[in-house]
Amino acid sequence: MRAARPFKALSLNLLVALAAAGVAGPCALAATPPQTLLIAELAEDENVEDIEHSEPRQAKPAQPASAAPEQALPTVSPIADPADTAPDTARQGDGVSDGVGGGAGGGIDGGVQDGTAAGEAVEQPAATADAPIEPAPATALQLLGAEVPPGTSTRLAWSPAIQIAGLSQPTPVLVINGANPGPTLCLTGAVHGDELNGIEIIRRTVYDVVPEKLAGRVVGIPIVNLPGFQQGTRYLPDRRDLNRHFPGSADGSLADRIAHSLFESVIRHCDMLVDIHTGSLKRTNLPQLRADMNVPAVADFTRGFDRIAVVHSTGTPGMLRTAAVDAGIRAVTLEAGESHRIQEHQIEAGVNSLTSLMEKQGMISRMFVWGDPEPVYYDSNWIRAEQGGILFSEVELGDRVTAGQIMGYVADPITNAQHPIRATSKGRVIGMAVDQVVMAGFAAYHVGTEAEVPGE
Repeated sequence: MRAARPFKALSLNLLVALAAAGVAGPCALAATPPQTLLIAELAEDENVEDIEHSEPRQAKPAQPASAAPEQALPTVSPIADPADTAPDTARQGDGVSDGVGGGAGGGIDGGVQDGTAAGEAVEQPAATADAPIEPAPATALQLLGAEVPPGTSTRLAWSPAIQIAGLSQPTPVLVINGANPGPTLCLTGAVHGDELNGIEIIRRTVYDVVPEKLAGRVVGIPIVNLPGFQQGTRYLPDRRDLNRHFPGSADGSLADRIAHSLFESVIRHCDMLVDIHTGSLKRTNLPQLRADMNVPAVADFTRGFDRIAVVHSTGTPGMLRTAAVDAGIRAVTLEAGESHRIQEHQIEAGVNSLTSLMEKQGMISRMFVWGDPEPVYYDSNWIRAEQGGILFSEVELGDRVTAGQIMGYVADPITNAQHPIRATSKGRVIGMAVDQVVMAGFAAYHVGTEAEVPGE
């Protein structure tokens, strides 16, 4: 009986490794489907996968590529609905869908007609031709079953309704509805529960906004993956990566249902989305945007961020950013730092970039010092270790390298052999692994090569 315990405790990872190595056994065929599923769910690193599987950037963005996003971008127009002249109770029946996309049809026309006397109907067009049009007032925001009046902020709760009812723990959603009309900016953090920098970036950004001076809405979800955050892991309780299941489905896996609930309840109400991440698997990133520069609306959107590099990436199916762009929402991923850590420099860079974006979009107006334009990196590649051992880096994040330059060494702890890792091209280190034990083929350095600014 005692001899059976070590075999029973054999880890699933070891079983998968043995199967991958071709170890035959009575259960080899039966283990094939779970092995494939495990590899699909637990990819090497999405920071690496996102770049290496990306489609190349087009020299000139094709016009048809902008058709889908452009149709959905003017969703800010319903915010100009002057229905605030009617009692708030008249809008209660519109539900969540009225937050951005509902209640606009006929709302503006009805308000003008009710406020115009019969004798003034002829003179109205002449007056508007000579005088500036008075901007319509902001409207209440309908979100998550609540109504947020203009010029106020509140904390709402989102729950995907997938937990045991008696143990359900809703996810906080920070909402600011500005006193003036404008676009809706959504910020999401900790889609991977171990990525902490984004949580603090969203907290500082949201609580620095003054509702009375804001034009538009800011919706922040600092901790999307609350179970993963509480457990200190990037994954959901079922070991799935939430950022591979958007926009999700109502009747799929746990990850599908959570993704579907978030996307339908919150994300579809956004005009712009910034999904904040960090490096994973002991890798760190220079503050940067991941954006599909083949979509003109997205390429233009990236120009509002200050002091940040932009890496072209078409995204992977199932990513929140990819699903949002497919839904007509201008969306990017903001990468900053590494997981399991709070890094002040990375946080400051993220907050400055989001502040710059809001000013560029006309949402805020303040004295803001624009930094020197950061080069945009459309092309990048990961450099991998050729041997296993202990990695020691000779470069740091942000360093500029030349082709052939030694970026680090992999030292064999037994033979004392030193294996250099060299840059394959001229560029800048925009991501790298921290010093650690690595295996052959490990992606160690992410080098970006400079390119022209989009549209120039």
